[in-house]
Amino acid sequence: MLLLFLSILLSVVLLLNFRLFPRYDINTFQAIVFNYTVCFLTGYALLPAGQTFSVDFSQTWTWLALALGVGFILTFLLSGVSTQRMGITATSLANNLSLVIPVCFSLFVFGTGSKQFDALNYVGLVLALVAVGLSTYKKSAEPVEGQPSTRRLGAGVLLPVAVFLCYGTTNTMINYMNLRYIPTTDKTVQVTLTMVLGAIVAGYIMLVVRLVQGRETFQAKSLVGAVTLGVPNFLSFYTLLLALSAFGGNGALVYPLYNIGVILVAALVAALFFQERLSTANKIGLALAVLAIGLISWQELIG
Repeated sequence: MLLLFLSILLSVVLLLNFRLFPRYDINTFQAIVFNYTVCFLTGYALLPAGQTFSVDFSQTWTWLALALGVGFILTFLLSGVSTQRMGITATSLANNLSLVIPVCFSLFVFGTGSKQFDALNYVGLVLALVAVGLSTYKKSAEPVEGQPSTRRLGAGVLLPVAVFLCYGTTNTMINYMNLRYIPTTDKTVQVTLTMVLGAIVAGYIMLVVRLVQGRETFQAKSLVGAVTLGVPNFLSFYTLLLALSAFGGNGALVYPLYNIGVILVAALVAALFFQERLSTANKIGLALAVLAIGLISWQELIG
């Protein structure tokens, strides 16, 4: 349980980084690009003794992992912008409720799953979608502290929705790759580092293009942001894997607890340290999010 709690805290730290970057004038885009290099170095340092990292371009999963890395950095960029414009709570809700997408694909497309969904499970899926909508609803377009004006905030409501779709898509692709190309767990670290490598390549290409176009100027502060972002970024995933192992690989139990934990801790941190004000609709969305995840996995939670 300690490992699961650590993973939850580290995941919230990622959102805290995004929220604090503007305050310290750290370039979010550059911090995200460089953070994947820090992720790679952190993961490489944690390789078990005797294991080395290599890229085998003859394997289909290698190309899929590299492509997923590109998806990761795009999703991370969206998450950063969403956190800064729409707040920690709405973004964490969108992120964690995205589990609906891989769950639906597992049930109806991949034909996997060790249980039969009942009426409560399906109600949970529907409530999760409703929760995303309510959590991003803005009655009046009051900008988040120091953030865009009324007109731009209206478009910003779409950001958590984009985060929801992107996280759900990447997680679905990870599930597909695991089912189709990686039947054993001995390649987990290799696959993870390959994904990170894809994000590194894509990130540096985007950065170089923007530098050449004059849209970016290198900021040394972004390297500091890369460290505070990259270390918890990798460790949150790493501790989640360790938690899964500690619970006997019972992802049906671990993931709901993880998602509920991130949503609640993120909302608490946002309220205490950033005075993020939630409307009645937002609060209902928050409650529905917890209820939705509970209903989706009620069999495992009570078992």
